[in-house]
Amino acid sequence: MTDNIAFDEAMVTAAFEMIAVDGWPRLTVAAAAREAGLDLGRARTRFPTRFCVLRRFGEQADAKALEGTTLEGPVRDRLFDIIMRRIDALQAHRPGLLALFADLPRDPLTALALATLSLRSMAGLLEGAGLQASGLRGGLRAKGLLAVWLATVKAWRDDTSEDLSATMAALDRALNRAEQAENSVSGTSASDQ
Repeated sequence: MTDNIAFDEAMVTAAFEMIAVDGWPRLTVAAAAREAGLDLGRARTRFPTRFCVLRRFGEQADAKALEGTTLEGPVRDRLFDIIMRRIDALQAHRPGLLALFADLPRDPLTALALATLSLRSMAGLLEGAGLQASGLRGGLRAKGLLAVWLATVKAWRDDTSEDLSATMAALDRALNRAEQAENSVSGTSASDQ
């Protein structure tokens, strides 16, 4: 298992380094495997398409976000910590991700697939924070957390500070809006929770 984790991390790192230089449209699984010095046959088995690199990176980011999560403290604080740990995972591949984001408007299929994966990730992060993410209410929560995530990533893209203070401030504002929206839908106030 650890060997697969190391293999996948090397593949993802090489892919994002290549995306940073050449852009998303020019990335191939074979080129990333060669860049990382990985066995091409194994790379093709583990990553049948270049989109699988993005999916695997999302899974890695989710795992990092959920690392050390507890159910102690207010839900809002748990969500803040989880989202910031996921941002930390993005930070490790910042140049490649910024290049990918710049290419997405010209690749609507990849953008749509990423949105679908992101919604699934948000459901997993909600469950990690101790909130139900299934059923109608859970689905709405996942969509709300996706909106929080997108607002945070938008701020992160422009945040060049070492401490990511602008990103954290954007996350705080987005969580406030999401909390207000959920309270208005459920008819509760923050003091009722």
